[in-house]
Amino acid sequence: MAAPATRRPTVLAAAVATAVTLGASALALPATAADTGRTAPPKLELKDGTLQWGLKESFRKYVMGMAHGKIEAKDGAQQAADNGVFTFSGGKGTYDTGTHATDTAFKGSVRFTSTAHRFDIAITDVKVRTKGKTGAIQADVTLNGAAQNDIDLAALDLSTVRPGQGEGGAMVFKDIPATLTADGAKAFNGMYEAGEKLDPATLTVTAGAPVTEKPTEKPTQKPTEKPTQKPTQKPTRKPAEKPATPSESADPTDGKKPAASQGPVDGKLSWGLKESFRRYISTGGKATVAGGAKKISSGFQFPYAKADLDSDAKKVDASFGGSVRFTYRAHGIDMKFSDLKVRANGVKGTLLADVTTPEGKNNDVKFATLDLSNASYKARNGVVRLDKVPATLTAAGAKQFANDTTGSPYRPGEKLDPVTVALSTSAGAALPAGGSESGGATTGGGTGTTGSGSVGGGGSVGGSGGALADTGSSVPSTALLGVAGVALAAGAGAVVVARRRGSAEAV
Repeated sequence: MAAPATRRPTVLAAAVATAVTLGASALALPATAADTGRTAPPKLELKDGTLQWGLKESFRKYVMGMAHGKIEAKDGAQQAADNGVFTFSGGKGTYDTGTHATDTAFKGSVRFTSTAHRFDIAITDVKVRTKGKTGAIQADVTLNGAAQNDIDLAALDLSTVRPGQGEGGAMVFKDIPATLTADGAKAFNGMYEAGEKLDPATLTVTAGAPVTEKPTEKPTQKPTEKPTQKPTQKPTRKPAEKPATPSESADPTDGKKPAASQGPVDGKLSWGLKESFRRYISTGGKATVAGGAKKISSGFQFPYAKADLDSDAKKVDASFGGSVRFTYRAHGIDMKFSDLKVRANGVKGTLLADVTTPEGKNNDVKFATLDLSNASYKARNGVVRLDKVPATLTAAGAKQFANDTTGSPYRPGEKLDPVTVALSTSAGAALPAGGSESGGATTGGGTGTTGSGSVGGGGSVGGSGGALADTGSSVPSTALLGVAGVALAAGAGAVVVARRRGSAEAV
């Protein structure tokens, strides 16, 4: 039985190196380890590889269209005609016959630049790594001079991909589904959300001869000669101080009077609207707080105005002061949120806001629905805290981000930043910190910060990001949003041009 394996190792290796590794039907590996006397499965050479991948078609169109930018493929990478996909060439790597893992590196780099929208994104050192039916496209990504090296830019799903035959015995894995990873979203300034669908990738590899690996010449250094000489120090002699008495630890409001009669005396609302939108604004605009509102790590904090609370009935009707105004002069954006209200009843709730633009003011917009199924209305240490309540955009909220040419790039049901409401029921109760403050009243330009160091992240403005104008009859016909899409300058979904420019494009 050894003779056939000896006569045809290359043919079978090619099948294994491609079909088995990259998600095709499982094939049997010949007994090359036994034939050569090796105790471990060998690695096989992969050569003459190519990776055809466009990153994201809408992004390429945005760069060459709305952003008036440039795409440059070089150093072994080429772009197809008519703003097509990229081909990274010269792929070399290995296939591990024991773990069925591949590691292939390609030549070439791609750079996206736009002076008008102020971005410079370079993708270099591209690799494809797979194991079984999963894999990743890895790369070094540099955004406006800040580099992130060897990140998993895209996740690959090879579960339904089958190999085809290429020239010279190469195996071709066509249209492998690809999605953006969390690291990839970060590399693109958070304007795409992790899981965003990217262009499919086509991988071509040819298996070669077994890789000969030299053993290490020297043994490892001597182990440490002595164990630690002393045991750990003696335990503390005294037990912890006596626990607090029930009267000290119990909620001072519990058992004294019905929750319905406990009117709030103070409170605050913490909310960031949508992190991806804040990040988009940070690429060239600013966020300005006023009226007692503050910037915190999770977005913004709005001061207490008034509230009604019935803990037993699980009802809250709270109003908050202050405002946050988003402006992006280059893209025609000016939008202010103020007079925020939270109305909660049991497991459901609504967040309302006044939305002001140069075209006018929309009062009490039912902007988001709130899911309070996991919230507690019970006061603890004199404070009712509805913590990190999931929020989703309403149809009325989406309408605020629309214009009359392309509609709204946000859709009803879009996930927004969670909402936290804290209401104190006694004058001495201390409200929770609710996030660290960010200095300054404005944030903008470049990679400006709001709170946690970025004015946004993890999403897109357009596609799943935002425009800033209204399409309904209650709002004037002039669009507020110039472009939602420098977002995709670092990866976004849709670009909306202000109607005053007379056109619109989708990124």
